[in-house]
Amino acid sequence: MCDGQSMIEAATKVAEEAHRGQFRKGSGIPYISHPRAVARILSDAGCSEELVAAGILHDTVEDTSLTLDYIRERFGNKVAKIVQGCSEPDKSLPWEQRKQHTVEFLKTAPLEVRTVTCADKLHNLLSIIADYEVMGDDVWDRFSRGRDAQEWYYRELAASLCAQPDCDGDGAIFQQLKESVEALFGAAEPQE
Repeated sequence: MCDGQSMIEAATKVAEEAHRGQFRKGSGIPYISHPRAVARILSDAGCSEELVAAGILHDTVEDTSLTLDYIRERFGNKVAKIVQGCSEPDKSLPWEQRKQHTVEFLKTAPLEVRTVTCADKLHNLLSIIADYEVMGDDVWDRFSRGRDAQEWYYRELAASLCAQPDCDGDGAIFQQLKESVEALFGAAEPQE
């Protein structure tokens, strides 16, 4: 399937080509830096080659012309299912509906999908935190929905991703996500 390369090397080449010319939101940073960082988070956590490859490929179906069939043919059904689980099913819906769907889906998604999604969202948060330290509140201007909507989304994501007891096995990533949400937005208000 991967023509003699490791799955991770092959996934990196595919993602580099697919994301060529794309940049991180509000910056001149090549987009491929994000999938590479997600892969590094997964690799550092000791995840399997398939999970790391899925982390590299997690945005290709959603944000490029690559198809799930191509991912399945090249990297196998498991990687394709994880990428599918990390992709928004209908980008034409309004932001709020897409994000609410993601939050609900992740409550019962397979651990592999939640792990890759967690690494993805963790890197996004770490990037926002780094930019916030330089830009302050101006960082929120790069998002179509501002700080309050981002806070809602990331708090809900953290809760959904950690809703199942099986996240304890890869707890470091999930714990880092919770800590990053609190570092950026402060401690959650107690529920009444």
